[in-house]
Amino acid sequence: MEAGHVFVEHVRDAIVANCRMARSMDVEVYSRCNETFRVTETIGRRPGIPPRSYGVDLRNRRCDCRRFQTLHYPCAHVVAACAKVSLNVDQFIDEVYTLERTLRVWENEFPVLPDLSTWEIPQTTFELIPDKGLRRNPRGRPQSSRIRNEMDIREKSDGKLCGVCRLAGHNRSNCSL
Repeated sequence: MEAGHVFVEHVRDAIVANCRMARSMDVEVYSRCNETFRVTETIGRRPGIPPRSYGVDLRNRRCDCRRFQTLHYPCAHVVAACAKVSLNVDQFIDEVYTLERTLRVWENEFPVLPDLSTWEIPQTTFELIPDKGLRRNPRGRPQSSRIRNEMDIREKSDGKLCGVCRLAGHNRSNCSL
């Protein structure tokens, strides 16, 4: 605060980065009285892909990228729109990010916690029963949860077939081939 800063360092750095990005954006004024704009990103796009454009509504503090509504400080699109009509970007930063508000949070006194050995821990008056449905599945092949129907019933066969000659009555280990 002594250095003349109004907002916390994180927001100041974000606004500087957004100002850099805003220089490479085209801004169309849709309505000056309603403070609505169409901001088109021109840099950082791959060839063949059309540039993205975002609607910015300064009066309702909205941008189509949703960063403005979520973070409560201007995104690069809002900074570009403000630069187009010579508005101060700082007016769109929420007061939660002011240093004064941050210091007010920390000016309250926090009580000193007593030593851990002196804490009173009440005895449990109930028994904890584990939920068996939350246990890990046992090792091995997973159980099938499929509901079987008449299509799944195999026809009666002569038993297992040899893996080599595909004949019944013997297996691969004692096949004559």
